[in-house]
Amino acid sequence: MELDRAVELLVRQVGHWEQPRWSAAAEGGNVSRAALVHKLVQEIANLAADAEGEPRRDVPRLDNDLVLPDQLRVVAADLRAAGPPDAVLAWAAEAITATRSVL
Repeated sequence: MELDRAVELLVRQVGHWEQPRWSAAAEGGNVSRAALVHKLVQEIANLAADAEGEPRRDVPRLDNDLVLPDQLRVVAADLRAAGPPDAVLAWAAEAITATRSVL
């Protein structure tokens, strides 16, 4: 599945990062890499909530940025489990790929 592949590629890219790398600014921007990935996690969580017909909830911004890859895995699994239309899954995969390209 395209979503699974996108998640795996991003996790492989960032899974070994230490805190200073997460704190660095994302390419061409003025936000940290961690903030950018957390924004992506929130967007995927919102898609899952919408697909489940549930209210959107804020994904906690934890003190340790090293958990961001795990948060992405969880919200992506939630999205898949919600059974949204293929177009939603494709959009999520594209958003992950776009985020990967600026990290």
